[in-house]
Amino acid sequence: MNNSRRDFFKSAAAWSVLGAAGLPLADAEAGPEPVSGAADRRYWVSIAERLARPVLENLARRELRKKMPVEELAGAERGAVTHLEAFGRLLYGLAPWLAVQNLDGEELRLQRELSGLARSALEAATDPASPDDLNFSKGGQPLVDTAFLAGGILRAPGVLWEPLKPAVKERLIAALKSSRTIPTPDHNNWVLFAATVEAALLEFGEPTREDRLENCIRKMLGWYCGDGVYGDGDFFHFDGYNSFVIHPMLLEALGILKRHDPAFSGAHAIVLRRAQRYAEIQERFIAPDGTFPSMGRSTTYRLGSFQTLALMAWHQALPERVKPAQVRCALTAVSRRLMEAPGTFDAQGWLRIGFCGHQPALGERYISTGSLYLCSAGLLPLGLPPTAEFWSAPAAPWTAQKLWAGENLPADHALTDVRTVAVPTLSRGQ
Repeated sequence: MNNSRRDFFKSAAAWSVLGAAGLPLADAEAGPEPVSGAADRRYWVSIAERLARPVLENLARRELRKKMPVEELAGAERGAVTHLEAFGRLLYGLAPWLAVQNLDGEELRLQRELSGLARSALEAATDPASPDDLNFSKGGQPLVDTAFLAGGILRAPGVLWEPLKPAVKERLIAALKSSRTIPTPDHNNWVLFAATVEAALLEFGEPTREDRLENCIRKMLGWYCGDGVYGDGDFFHFDGYNSFVIHPMLLEALGILKRHDPAFSGAHAIVLRRAQRYAEIQERFIAPDGTFPSMGRSTTYRLGSFQTLALMAWHQALPERVKPAQVRCALTAVSRRLMEAPGTFDAQGWLRIGFCGHQPALGERYISTGSLYLCSAGLLPLGLPPTAEFWSAPAAPWTAQKLWAGENLPADHALTDVRTVAVPTLSRGQ
């Protein structure tokens, strides 16, 4: 091994990617596996499988309610909503990988298996005769997770929509429409859940409602604070919701509108630039050892905190100064910190409440077992084929590693941006 390679394996980058915090690695006696995109991808796929199997296998067998534990704060009573949370949020992150082309070997076999389970789960979740007929309209929470489920289908329509039986499609559309009975709060990020459901209906050829689509997008855009960051309502909250919800759902809803009407292209371009800036900020938050600040509420969504960065990587739209390989290595290090912490999963493989391990005190009243599966949104780059630069480029240090190693990097600068974005009204043929 030459000196430069030896130095690399001594670096914080190699330490975090190959087993931060003393985490066990496969075949440890043979020595650490050389850092490569292929090795990182195998690790990411193993996390995707670990998250997916309990949810998809049990729902496909119509046993999700029977088998999934419901961990929650005493008295929270989330049993009526937690199962849709688990399924919708899992598919929201897993969908790009279910649809990616040009796989082979064991990964292709696993993809085909889980794709089939996902379609069976969609059938079970919408069948009135199923014990796992899920709740899309009772209470307020189902609006949130109907949107996550719709967003997942929109991310992989060739796998999660087009092959479905006509009866299942009809039931899914009815489920989406049933969520319209839930009023849209106009003071926080929930406006984007209504917008995402309507965007899905638009894509599936159904009529949409301006009060739940364009007006909701206008409301969200009106809360822009600058430098790629939105308020969650009239005030900025220092938490993860710009990544959990705001940037991804705003960008993807406008992307669908743009496909149906080019008049939305200008608004989409502005929102994309803001998402790129926020992704740049997120990459800089990842410390040299793969840790990052735990700020605000919902930190139990773990890897989902980096959905915007993962989304920009998947869309191959990272900012110029943020290279795909450094994002891969950074997110691999973060994943090892979060997903391999002792206590993250119970003995049956279900996620448990916590940020780094099992930390039930972090569970707010709206958090339960199903909520936690939003962590899958950090895995979006699995939607890139193995030949993409994200996976094929050699390992690279991320920004914090470069800076703390003394590298002479250019200064970071805020995004200079417009405050007001014009959002047209979709022609509805009236």
